[in-house]
Amino acid sequence: MSAARGQQAESGPRFTEQVEAVLWASRALVGIAAASVAEVEDVVTVPHLRILVMVDTRGPLNLGAVADALGVNPSNASRAVDRLIKAGLLDRRDAPEDRRNLNLTLTAAGQKLVTRVSTHRRQAISGVLDRMAPEDRDALASALRRFAAAAGEPIDGDVLTLLWPPAH
Repeated sequence: MSAARGQQAESGPRFTEQVEAVLWASRALVGIAAASVAEVEDVVTVPHLRILVMVDTRGPLNLGAVADALGVNPSNASRAVDRLIKAGLLDRRDAPEDRRNLNLTLTAAGQKLVTRVSTHRRQAISGVLDRMAPEDRDALASALRRFAAAAGEPIDGDVLTLLWPPAH
């Protein structure tokens, strides 16, 4: 899209309506996400869940990658990771390619927690989609894939990643 077209769209009433529609949908998705987080809030905080989801969706990560993705300094990320390790949800091991580096991976309990949250979200989203016409579901899925791609999200089929920005 050209810069002129983007500027023109941003000032028109149609663009404003589009922004509002996405805001309405985002409120619905945030509500679904909040309900799924409530399922595990006695075990982890939202930032801790975010770390677990990143490790689940992106594979083994080192501490620097976690800090970058969260937009925090490494010492803050390190404290959060240490809590998750002590809780038995993350494991820290030498990276096979460079033993000076550490990789963070989910433990079985960490995977179970992420799966529990993801299952809750999938069920809630399925309930909403079930109330829509099939052609509307198709159009929505196509538009959301393009929206996520435009936002820089990895398209991996996991709705958990819709709520948190990707690492840059």
